[in-house]
Amino acid sequence: MKYFNIKKNAPLFLVLFLFSCASKKDLVYYQNADSLEPQGELTSYEVKIQPDDLLSIIVSAEDPEIAIPFNLHTVNVARPNRPDLASGEETMQLYLVDTDGNINFPILGKLHVGGLTRTQILMLFNAKLSTYIKNPIVNFRITNFKVSVQGEVTAPGTYNVSSERLTLIEALSMARDLTIYGKRDNILIIREIDGKKIYARVDITRADFINSPYYYLAQNDVVYVEPNKNKINGAAVGPNTGVLISITSLIITLVTLIVTTAK
Repeated sequence: MKYFNIKKNAPLFLVLFLFSCASKKDLVYYQNADSLEPQGELTSYEVKIQPDDLLSIIVSAEDPEIAIPFNLHTVNVARPNRPDLASGEETMQLYLVDTDGNINFPILGKLHVGGLTRTQILMLFNAKLSTYIKNPIVNFRITNFKVSVQGEVTAPGTYNVSSERLTLIEALSMARDLTIYGKRDNILIIREIDGKKIYARVDITRADFINSPYYYLAQNDVVYVEPNKNKINGAAVGPNTGVLISITSLIITLVTLIVTTAK
Protein backbone atom coordinates (compact mmCIF):
# COMPACT_ATOMS: atom_id res chain seq x y z
CA MET A 1 0.00 0.00 0.00
CA LYS A 2 1.38 3.37 -1.03
CA TYR A 3 1.69 6.18 1.49
CA PHE A 4 2.08 9.93 1.07
CA ASN A 5 5.76 10.80 1.42
CA ILE A 6 5.69 13.84 3.75
CA LYS A 7 9.41 14.46 3.52
CA LYS A 8 9.43 14.37 -0.26
CA ASN A 9 6.50 16.78 -0.50
CA ALA A 10 7.65 19.16 2.25
CA PRO A 11 8.72 21.84 -0.28
CA LEU A 12 5.23 21.70 -1.77
CA PHE A 13 3.70 22.29 1.65
CA LEU A 14 6.02 25.24 2.20
CA VAL A 15 5.17 26.85 -1.14
CA LEU A 16 1.43 26.40 -0.61
CA PHE A 17 1.73 27.88 2.86
CA LEU A 18 3.58 30.96 1.66
CA PHE A 19 1.26 31.72 -1.22
CA SER A 20 -1.86 31.07 0.83
CA CYS A 21 -0.82 34.04 2.98
CA ALA A 22 -1.13 36.43 0.00
CA SER A 23 -4.72 36.90 -1.12
CA LYS A 24 -6.09 38.47 -4.30
CA LYS A 25 -7.04 41.52 -2.24
CA ASP A 26 -3.38 42.10 -1.41
CA LEU A 27 -1.94 41.69 -4.90
CA VAL A 28 -4.37 42.77 -7.63
CA TYR A 29 -4.39 46.37 -8.89
CA TYR A 30 -7.49 48.45 -9.81
CA GLN A 31 -9.85 46.05 -8.02
CA ASN A 32 -12.91 48.32 -8.10
CA ALA A 33 -12.46 49.50 -11.71
CA ASP A 34 -15.68 47.85 -12.94
CA SER A 35 -17.79 49.63 -10.33
CA LEU A 36 -16.54 53.13 -11.12
CA GLU A 37 -18.56 55.59 -13.14
CA PRO A 38 -16.94 56.75 -16.41
CA GLN A 39 -14.73 59.74 -15.75
CA GLY A 40 -14.15 62.81 -17.87
CA GLU A 41 -10.72 64.08 -18.75
CA LEU A 42 -8.09 63.77 -16.04
CA THR A 43 -7.09 66.94 -14.30
CA SER A 44 -4.00 68.31 -15.99
CA TYR A 45 -0.92 68.40 -13.80
CA GLU A 46 2.09 70.65 -14.20
CA VAL A 47 5.24 70.37 -12.13
CA LYS A 48 6.51 73.43 -10.29
CA ILE A 49 10.08 74.68 -10.43
CA GLN A 50 12.19 73.86 -7.38
CA PRO A 51 15.62 75.01 -6.15
CA ASP A 52 18.51 73.17 -7.86
CA ASP A 53 16.46 72.49 -11.00
CA LEU A 54 18.45 72.79 -14.22
CA LEU A 55 16.49 74.62 -16.89
CA SER A 56 16.96 74.77 -20.63
CA ILE A 57 15.47 78.03 -21.91
CA ILE A 58 15.88 78.91 -25.59
CA VAL A 59 14.46 82.09 -27.07
CA SER A 60 13.62 82.29 -30.78
CA ALA A 61 12.28 85.04 -33.03
CA GLU A 62 11.36 85.69 -36.64
CA ASP A 63 14.70 87.44 -36.96
CA PRO A 64 17.25 85.04 -35.37
CA GLU A 65 19.77 87.85 -34.84
CA ILE A 66 17.43 89.62 -32.42
CA ALA A 67 17.16 86.53 -30.18
CA ILE A 68 20.92 85.90 -29.90
CA PRO A 69 21.53 88.19 -26.85
CA PHE A 70 18.78 86.35 -24.91
CA ASN A 71 20.41 82.92 -25.20
CA LEU A 72 23.36 81.43 -23.39
CA HIS A 73 26.31 80.51 -25.56
CA THR A 74 27.30 76.91 -26.12
CA VAL A 75 30.55 75.78 -24.50
CA ASN A 76 33.13 73.19 -25.47
CA VAL A 77 33.28 70.32 -22.98
CA ALA A 78 36.25 67.97 -23.15
CA ARG A 79 35.40 64.27 -23.53
CA PRO A 80 38.35 62.09 -22.39
CA ASN A 81 36.72 58.98 -23.86
CA ARG A 82 36.25 60.63 -27.27
CA PRO A 83 39.70 61.29 -28.77
CA ASP A 84 38.04 62.05 -32.11
CA LEU A 85 36.65 65.26 -30.64
CA ALA A 86 39.86 67.27 -30.52
CA SER A 87 38.22 70.52 -29.44
CA GLY A 88 35.59 68.95 -27.20
CA GLU A 89 31.84 68.71 -27.66
CA GLU A 90 29.54 71.72 -27.81
CA THR A 91 27.01 71.76 -24.96
CA MET A 92 24.23 74.22 -24.30
CA GLN A 93 24.56 75.99 -20.95
CA LEU A 94 21.72 75.61 -18.47
CA TYR A 95 20.14 77.83 -15.85
CA LEU A 96 20.49 76.66 -12.23
CA VAL A 97 17.64 77.68 -9.93
CA ASP A 98 19.17 79.00 -6.70
CA THR A 99 17.91 78.38 -3.17
CA ASP A 100 15.64 81.45 -3.41
CA GLY A 101 14.06 80.22 -6.64
CA ASN A 102 15.85 82.72 -8.91
CA ILE A 103 17.82 82.49 -12.15
CA ASN A 104 20.00 85.10 -13.88
CA PHE A 105 18.79 85.58 -17.42
CA PRO A 106 20.63 87.53 -20.15
CA ILE A 107 19.35 91.11 -20.60
CA LEU A 108 16.33 90.47 -18.33
CA GLY A 109 18.46 90.00 -15.20
CA LYS A 110 17.31 88.11 -12.10
CA LEU A 111 13.96 86.36 -12.50
CA HIS A 112 11.99 84.50 -9.83
CA VAL A 113 10.82 81.18 -11.23
CA GLY A 114 10.59 79.03 -8.08
CA GLY A 115 7.12 77.61 -7.53
CA LEU A 116 5.96 78.47 -11.06
CA THR A 117 4.49 75.98 -13.51
CA ARG A 118 5.47 75.72 -17.18
CA THR A 119 2.45 77.77 -18.20
CA GLN A 120 3.29 80.52 -15.71
CA ILE A 121 6.94 80.62 -16.78
CA LEU A 122 6.03 80.95 -20.46
CA MET A 123 3.65 83.79 -19.59
CA LEU A 124 6.40 85.49 -17.57
CA PHE A 125 8.95 85.27 -20.40
CA ASN A 126 6.51 86.36 -23.07
CA ALA A 127 5.65 89.43 -21.04
CA LYS A 128 9.31 90.29 -20.35
CA LEU A 129 10.57 89.60 -23.88
CA SER A 130 7.77 91.41 -25.68
CA THR A 131 9.52 94.68 -24.85
CA TYR A 132 12.47 93.61 -27.00
CA ILE A 133 11.13 90.98 -29.42
CA LYS A 134 7.96 90.86 -31.48
CA ASN A 135 6.17 87.51 -31.04
CA PRO A 136 8.97 85.76 -29.07
CA ILE A 137 9.04 81.95 -28.94
CA VAL A 138 10.30 80.34 -25.73
CA ASN A 139 11.33 76.69 -25.53
CA PHE A 140 11.48 75.58 -21.89
CA ARG A 141 12.44 72.26 -20.29
CA ILE A 142 13.58 70.86 -16.93
CA THR A 143 16.67 68.80 -17.77
CA ASN A 144 17.27 67.06 -14.43
CA PHE A 145 13.78 65.67 -13.75
CA LYS A 146 14.24 62.51 -11.69
CA VAL A 147 12.41 60.33 -9.17
CA SER A 148 13.64 57.67 -6.74
CA VAL A 149 11.84 54.36 -6.21
CA GLN A 150 12.75 52.38 -3.09
CA GLY A 151 11.60 49.36 -1.12
CA GLU A 152 9.88 46.24 -2.42
CA VAL A 153 10.32 46.75 -6.16
CA THR A 154 12.33 44.61 -8.55
CA ALA A 155 14.83 47.32 -9.52
CA PRO A 156 15.01 50.13 -6.94
CA GLY A 157 16.97 53.22 -7.93
CA THR A 158 16.88 56.81 -9.12
CA TYR A 159 15.48 57.31 -12.61
CA ASN A 160 16.05 60.29 -14.89
CA VAL A 161 12.99 61.24 -16.92
CA SER A 162 13.00 63.14 -20.20
CA SER A 163 9.36 64.14 -19.81
CA GLU A 164 7.85 66.45 -17.17
CA ARG A 165 4.70 64.37 -16.90
CA LEU A 166 5.30 61.12 -15.03
CA THR A 167 2.68 59.00 -13.27
CA LEU A 168 3.19 56.80 -10.22
CA ILE A 169 2.43 53.71 -12.32
CA GLU A 170 5.07 54.71 -14.88
CA ALA A 171 7.64 55.13 -12.10
CA LEU A 172 6.82 51.71 -10.66
CA SER A 173 7.03 50.22 -14.16
CA MET A 174 10.51 51.71 -14.61
CA ALA A 175 11.46 49.92 -11.39
CA ARG A 176 10.04 46.72 -12.97
CA ASP A 177 6.97 46.60 -10.74
CA LEU A 178 6.49 45.59 -7.12
CA THR A 179 7.73 42.28 -5.81
CA ILE A 180 5.23 39.85 -4.34
CA TYR A 181 6.23 41.22 -0.94
CA GLY A 182 5.35 44.85 -1.76
CA LYS A 183 2.46 46.47 0.10
CA ARG A 184 0.24 47.76 -2.68
CA ASP A 185 -2.38 49.56 -0.61
CA ASN A 186 -0.06 51.94 1.26
CA ILE A 187 2.65 53.29 -1.07
CA LEU A 188 4.44 56.29 0.40
CA ILE A 189 5.18 59.41 -1.67
CA ILE A 190 7.67 61.92 -0.25
CA ARG A 191 7.58 65.34 -1.91
CA GLU A 192 9.15 68.69 -1.17
CA ILE A 193 6.85 71.72 -1.43
CA ASP A 194 8.10 75.20 -0.55
CA GLY A 195 11.03 73.72 1.35
CA LYS A 196 8.87 71.36 3.44
CA LYS A 197 8.64 67.57 3.17
CA ILE A 198 5.13 66.28 2.45
CA TYR A 199 4.22 62.63 3.06
CA ALA A 200 1.25 60.99 1.32
CA ARG A 201 -0.10 57.46 0.97
CA VAL A 202 -1.54 55.93 -2.20
CA ASP A 203 -3.54 52.70 -2.58
CA ILE A 204 -3.00 51.32 -6.09
CA THR A 205 -5.34 48.37 -5.48
CA ARG A 206 -8.18 50.86 -5.98
CA ALA A 207 -8.72 52.15 -9.50
CA ASP A 208 -9.84 55.59 -8.29
CA PHE A 209 -6.32 56.38 -7.07
CA ILE A 210 -5.81 58.04 -10.47
CA ASN A 211 -7.74 60.99 -9.01
CA SER A 212 -5.17 61.40 -6.25
CA PRO A 213 -3.01 64.56 -6.35
CA TYR A 214 -0.07 62.15 -6.17
CA TYR A 215 -1.00 60.16 -9.27
CA TYR A 216 1.36 62.47 -11.16
CA LEU A 217 4.84 62.71 -9.67
CA ALA A 218 6.95 65.84 -9.32
CA GLN A 219 10.70 66.08 -9.85
CA ASN A 220 12.75 64.65 -6.97
CA ASP A 221 9.78 62.71 -5.55
CA VAL A 222 10.63 59.59 -3.55
CA VAL A 223 8.36 56.53 -3.92
CA TYR A 224 8.69 53.96 -1.14
CA VAL A 225 6.99 50.55 -1.24
CA GLU A 226 6.68 49.02 2.21
CA PRO A 227 7.19 45.28 2.77
CA ASN A 228 3.99 43.37 3.54
CA LYS A 229 3.42 41.19 6.59
CA ASN A 230 4.77 38.06 4.88
CA LYS A 231 8.15 39.72 4.29
CA ILE A 232 8.24 41.20 7.78
CA ASN A 233 7.34 37.88 9.42
CA GLY A 234 9.97 36.10 7.35
CA ALA A 235 12.63 38.61 8.35
CA ALA A 236 11.62 38.31 12.00
CA VAL A 237 12.76 34.68 12.05
CA GLY A 238 16.30 36.00 11.71
CA PRO A 239 19.30 33.83 12.65
CA ASN A 240 17.10 31.01 13.98
CA THR A 241 15.91 30.11 10.50
CA GLY A 242 18.53 27.40 10.02
CA VAL A 243 17.71 25.81 13.38
CA LEU A 244 13.98 25.87 12.61
CA ILE A 245 14.52 24.20 9.23
CA SER A 246 16.71 21.50 10.82
CA ILE A 247 14.10 20.75 13.50
CA THR A 248 11.31 20.65 10.91
CA SER A 249 13.34 18.29 8.71
CA LEU A 250 14.00 16.01 11.69
CA ILE A 251 10.30 15.89 12.61
CA ILE A 252 9.34 15.07 9.00
CA THR A 253 11.92 12.27 8.94
CA LEU A 254 10.61 10.80 12.21
CA VAL A 255 6.99 10.95 11.02
CA THR A 256 7.97 9.26 7.77
CA LEU A 257 9.71 6.44 9.67
CA ILE A 258 6.72 5.95 11.94
CA VAL A 259 4.29 5.79 9.02
CA THR A 260 6.57 3.34 7.17
CA THR A 261 7.01 1.09 10.24
CA ALA A 262 3.27 1.07 10.95
CA LYS A 263 2.64 -0.45 7.55
